[in-house]
Amino acid sequence: MTVAFFSGRARRAGVALGAVSAGLLVLAACDKPTPLATVTVGGDSINTEASCYDDGKAIPETDIQSCLNKKADKTIEIGMDDKVRFGVDPEIADNGWTLFINGQQAEQEPYKKTYRTIPGNAFFTSQTGETTSDTQVSIVETSGKKLTGIWHFEFKKSS
Repeated sequence: MTVAFFSGRARRAGVALGAVSAGLLVLAACDKPTPLATVTVGGDSINTEASCYDDGKAIPETDIQSCLNKKADKTIEIGMDDKVRFGVDPEIADNGWTLFINGQQAEQEPYKKTYRTIPGNAFFTSQTGETTSDTQVSIVETSGKKLTGIWHFEFKKSS
């Protein structure tokens, strides 16, 4: 014979309190994810979180070059005639973003929309005019003159 030590109401309250406590513990252990940046070519799409990001705060000057030189985790194949579509979260667009190619700034003014399209052939010509078969493209979020986030993608030229 079993004896109920607690009434039904007390057991339900205890279970609810335990569930809420467990949920708060799980949430406290999670870091807020960084905003995403996405590249789409034809039907293929890749996205990534930032390789350098501190919740919208400026990246320290001493860390910028090492952040720009980090190797991309995501790769996508691009044909010279393909259209490359870039998409960023609205909070990135609010500050403005620009493209860097192989660690070098490719445009002067930040772009302030969440989506844009650039022809694939723009990414496979080096500064000396020679064509390359792979390129690292970085989306760099700016806030005034400060860099606040960097997302990396590797583009491979398809044959």
